[in-house]
Amino acid sequence: MTDTRPPRPSESIGAEPEETPLWHSMGVDVVLRQLGTSPLGLALTEVTTRQRRYGSNSLPLAPPTRWWVVLLRQFVSPLIGIMVVANLITIVQQHWVDAAAIGVVLVLTVTLGYWQERKAEREVHALRSLSSSVAHVRRDGTIRVIPATEVVPGDIVAVVGGERVPADLRIVEANRLRVDESMLTGESLPVAKTTAPVHQTAPVAERHDMAFSGALVTSGRGLGVVVATGQDTELGAIEKLMTAPPPPTPLQVMTRTLEWRIGGAILVAVLFLFVAGLVSGFTVSDMFQTAVALTVAAIPESMPVILTIALSVGISRMARRNAIVRRLPAVETLGSTTVIASDKTGTLTQNRLTVEQVWTVGGYWEPGIPADAHTVAVLRAGALTNESSRTGTGELHGDPVDVAMSRVALDASAVSAAETTTAPERHTPYEPALGYSQSVRVHPDGQRVLYVKGAPETLLAASTTLQTPHGPRPMKAGVVSEANAVLAREGLRVVATASRRLGPDELTTDPLPPPERLEFLGLEGMTDPPREGVSDAIAACAAAGIAVKMVTGDQPATAEAIAARLGLVSEGPPLTGAEIAALDDNMLAARLEETSVAARMVPQDKLRIVRALQSRGEVVAVTGDGVNDAPALRAAQIGVAMGRSGTDVAREAAGLVLTDDDFVTIVHAVEQGRVTFAAIRNATFFLLSTAVAAVLALSINVLLDQPLLFLPVQILFINVVTSSIQDIALAFEPARGDELSRPPRSPQEGILSRRLWYRTFVTGAWMGLIVLLVFGWALHLGDTVEHARTLALVLFVIFNVFQVGNARAETVSLLRLNPLSNPLLFATAFGSVLVVAALLAWPAAAALLGLAPLTLAEWGMMGALALTILAIVEADKLIWAALDRRPRTRALR
Repeated sequence: MTDTRPPRPSESIGAEPEETPLWHSMGVDVVLRQLGTSPLGLALTEVTTRQRRYGSNSLPLAPPTRWWVVLLRQFVSPLIGIMVVANLITIVQQHWVDAAAIGVVLVLTVTLGYWQERKAEREVHALRSLSSSVAHVRRDGTIRVIPATEVVPGDIVAVVGGERVPADLRIVEANRLRVDESMLTGESLPVAKTTAPVHQTAPVAERHDMAFSGALVTSGRGLGVVVATGQDTELGAIEKLMTAPPPPTPLQVMTRTLEWRIGGAILVAVLFLFVAGLVSGFTVSDMFQTAVALTVAAIPESMPVILTIALSVGISRMARRNAIVRRLPAVETLGSTTVIASDKTGTLTQNRLTVEQVWTVGGYWEPGIPADAHTVAVLRAGALTNESSRTGTGELHGDPVDVAMSRVALDASAVSAAETTTAPERHTPYEPALGYSQSVRVHPDGQRVLYVKGAPETLLAASTTLQTPHGPRPMKAGVVSEANAVLAREGLRVVATASRRLGPDELTTDPLPPPERLEFLGLEGMTDPPREGVSDAIAACAAAGIAVKMVTGDQPATAEAIAARLGLVSEGPPLTGAEIAALDDNMLAARLEETSVAARMVPQDKLRIVRALQSRGEVVAVTGDGVNDAPALRAAQIGVAMGRSGTDVAREAAGLVLTDDDFVTIVHAVEQGRVTFAAIRNATFFLLSTAVAAVLALSINVLLDQPLLFLPVQILFINVVTSSIQDIALAFEPARGDELSRPPRSPQEGILSRRLWYRTFVTGAWMGLIVLLVFGWALHLGDTVEHARTLALVLFVIFNVFQVGNARAETVSLLRLNPLSNPLLFATAFGSVLVVAALLAWPAAAALLGLAPLTLAEWGMMGALALTILAIVEADKLIWAALDRRPRTRALR
């Protein structure tokens, strides 16, 4: 038997290899012959052979990562590794208090990382929810109900309304068959299926003789021959596009880079001091204790905790604005986004076909204003040849065109609800091959009227007169064609309506003949209108330096018209899927710079667009709701899925889910993302500047052959009990209100900006030197080591109080900020001083930490010295503000 295995759909998306059978371009007889089957279906013996050959009609699921592998990954961080070594040293030296304190921090950090990573293991698994559970197949001439997983290529499958397609089918029979393929193609309306082959270059969305696995049959019935199963289907091709791991977010990249830099600097400093101490005569035990103290002082132990809390605060704030975050880093990623590639239907638009204009010879009418008699006639004709119906709650449902025409007629009082629910005397439903639907209605006065709606060219050919303000006049096709062109240029889908009064004996039998001698009434132009507020949101994105690209499966003309209404400006025409196939990655990226609209996109096209933008250094956010969006959602730095209309696959592939499916919510999320990153940046500056101060002071302390400035337990007390509590409070810093008036930060900038790195080292050096001078001055006066350490520790804690205030804003003076706008920070800053005072007053606690009580005068002296750090940072902010103003002054000249 010859090899008749169907091609892999992953090869059929976009440009297809010549050796791949193009099922959609072949006649039914040719397809059946190549697949070795017939309209009676496969023989049962042949089914068994093919099941062994092709396997199960299902998508394989990769096993989840083992828990211990995820756990071990947490120790890849250099900071964690250094902390582990420091903990082991303290255990060997039997410094149990230090060992316990370091161990608690280690356990907390590793646990948070493990929990976060285990949350994101289910992306591809959601694809199974789209698979049909059973299939109706014809085998040996008999229809059988079998599990969908047992379908094989060559099977003849029957599909009816309400069922999902179990595999990729070439249609062999169709009776008013319409299929919703929006999750695969982005096409917003159900697609009418036929048996006629289409051109071999037709994109997936235009293969009207095919039905794809996972698509929903909305109406009608049909038969199809299976041409692909499992991974060979279009759905399987999308699953393959999702196998690559999602790219790291900008925050993850910056954090990992910062960790390695800190880790390298710590190792160099510790080795240098260890050797220098041994040369100076210190014992190995002393230097191990010193090395541990220096390590603990340098490592920002609370950084993972701060990141988690800052992102969690962002999650809580976003949830109040209808954005649910599935992965913590997604909060910050939105803040650094430079391009939003947005789906059209349901995100930028309402996902509800709506009549927006009605044309009659008398002019144009829009919903919301009183309708004249001629407009009412158009609306009645559209609503009375109509198959929409009402649910128990009064909602209309059915074909989107029928629903739109019924809704506008009811809203304009052109028809009553009773009229729309009364069955017509005769009816011909809409068929694509016919191009029209028609109904015979009997009115209360006994008058019988034929109402017809359909394609304008079809009704023009069947009409002899035209409705005018002066009564019916001879048909003028040019007038109607011109109005049709005007509506089409606005991106509206145009449906014509016509009618004819009937005599008692006319059209009394079924089926109704083709309509003739009609009076042409007018045109209804409909579209999926933009959501309220989206235009303003797109303008806000532009002001924030974020480019918005519409990426849709709809026709270019429709997409371009919607883009114009939304204010999406393009220098060139829409990019199309056919055009992408002819472009390399560099040419594609250049093309994307000149257009804001990409139409007739398939999953592979969307994925290429994302990767092309990323290759130019863009941070890309992708929005979508269908299976066709899932690969791009996963590949983007941040995927945004729709919560109401989205599929499980899209939601599982995304990092953010919008519960209201509204683009405006994305803009709110971008704003909160920038607030969150500012909090992370400010907290990092505070942690690193105080770490620099501690490392510098300890390093010089050892080189000067002084007693150890701080014991490890004292450093942990400063870092965790006082500094970290204040650092956590920085995560709750509120928005300033100007977040969307600034461009996105450069991806090369890192967590800290250039000015903050400068400020980190200047303030860290100042604090470290002053603390060391106070310690040395106390020893010079003959104070005990415990008293000198206490003075240094109190000074360092008060330094932290003023430094955390400096960290609240990068450019705004602390004196201009309301201290109570972040009440938690206010409480923790001064609370840390009270905690130290309480411990010094408690002899048992002071003895455990190796501290001594201080007088009020000594407290006042330390507070006065700590005030100097506030003056230094305020001066630094003034200098940078002057430098920022200088280029603008030159530009004005």
